[in-house]
Amino acid sequence: MEQPPAEALPHWLRPAYLGLAAFAEVLATDGVEQGLIGPREVPRIWSRHLLNCAVVADPAENLLPAGAEVADVGSGAGLPGLVWALARPDLKLILIEPLLRRANFLTAVVDKLELGATVTVTRVRAEDLAKQGDWAGVDVVTARAVAPLVKLLGWTVPLLRQGGTIVALKGSSVATEVTEAIPVAAALGIKDLRIWVCGQGVVEPLTTVVLATRGTAQ
Repeated sequence: MEQPPAEALPHWLRPAYLGLAAFAEVLATDGVEQGLIGPREVPRIWSRHLLNCAVVADPAENLLPAGAEVADVGSGAGLPGLVWALARPDLKLILIEPLLRRANFLTAVVDKLELGATVTVTRVRAEDLAKQGDWAGVDVVTARAVAPLVKLLGWTVPLLRQGGTIVALKGSSVATEVTEAIPVAAALGIKDLRIWVCGQGVVEPLTTVVLATRGTAQ
């Protein structure tokens, strides 16, 4: 597993270096054993996974407001949720994962990395969580490689408060997904559906995200 020196990280991310290194080790061992990370991914855990997620949390990108409450849908191995929790201690993360084995993995990693003050693991389907009477909505909902955008919007929009934002990590060929999702987005009250890229000078290829804002109440 390649591990860049701390000096190679962007200045704002360097305080999280030790935590990210510990998480990388967990992914390379327990993550592989439990099928959350493929063995071939181990050599590029930092570049393809950790940094790919981390650059979205860069305060200069202004995608995750200071102190925001963020829900990570289908968190799986904790990407991007646990990376963002390490990179941005000001955030409150809710890791939403319906599968027991994966939820148990996430809970164990939260304990190991001592992130319990800012991270909660919830074993539930996203579409069911939004129906719970005490769900008030979060500022940001994210997901990485979970589902096509048409389906993903239906799961994530109800989790947002009015004015909240979806920040979905997608592949570079997402333009077709966005085009197909325009009617669904309009029906769900989404405005400003667009593609954004992050990580200039840090990751190659750049990290592609889809941004969407839930329309404010009239």
